[in-house]
Amino acid sequence: MTEENKNAGEQPQTAPETKAQPAEMPLGLKFLIGRKLGMTQVFDAAGELFAVSVVQAGPCRVMYTRTPEKDGYKAVCLGFGHMTEKNVNAARMGIFKKLDMKPVRKFKEFRVSDLSGVMEGQVANLAARFAEGEYLDLQSVSKGHGFAGGMKRYNFRGGPASHGASDRERAPGSIGSRRSLGRVLPGQRMAGHMGVETVSMQKIKIIKIIPEENMLLVNGSVPGAAGSLVYITKTNKKTPKPMVAKGKTKGKQAPVKAAAPKKAAAPAKK
Repeated sequence: MTEENKNAGEQPQTAPETKAQPAEMPLGLKFLIGRKLGMTQVFDAAGELFAVSVVQAGPCRVMYTRTPEKDGYKAVCLGFGHMTEKNVNAARMGIFKKLDMKPVRKFKEFRVSDLSGVMEGQVANLAARFAEGEYLDLQSVSKGHGFAGGMKRYNFRGGPASHGASDRERAPGSIGSRRSLGRVLPGQRMAGHMGVETVSMQKIKIIKIIPEENMLLVNGSVPGAAGSLVYITKTNKKTPKPMVAKGKTKGKQAPVKAAAPKKAAAPAKK
């Protein structure tokens, strides 16, 4: 064994450097990006059964911010998902190299009124950001149904199945005969492409949160197929107040009036 190998063996091995964990985005910002996983049903604490949609909410990264001085408005851009480097364009790759992170698939800007405490590279997690019982607004893209007829697309009744009209049972019917304008007005409901539209569901209640798995269980259905992206924000609608059980008040009871003594009956006349 040469002296160089001896010296190399005697040198202490240094532990690999660990990257510092990114900071948490301020919890006052109530928005996330998630992915719909499907539907199931759960019982709440009171034993009531709910049909819920399971959404994997986050974790997201703060990619950049928009400021009034530079962009004319205030916004925070979150990134979610993963993608391979070979499919990333040069502009996006510059952002990822600046933040020293792997490429993400989806960028989404959320308008805010205050940017205090927000910095690029922060992480937005589900834990402590939302609570069970809160109400959300969810936005996603609905399922595609291709070219659909009037009965499926707009719930038309269809024509009668008797009197020889065997080929008119699913027809839309008249679309504008005897109109004074002599034409079909724009917006007439007809057969056409159905689905693949941005749909917003407002004031959806959170039934359960599983923070260790970033799972969000919300009441009812969410637009889109399993695997579709969901934008999650706190609702701006008026929400019902939580029910609080009222106990019996310990107040002074009103004094009970004593019953007046009965008068003696008058003697009967002879």
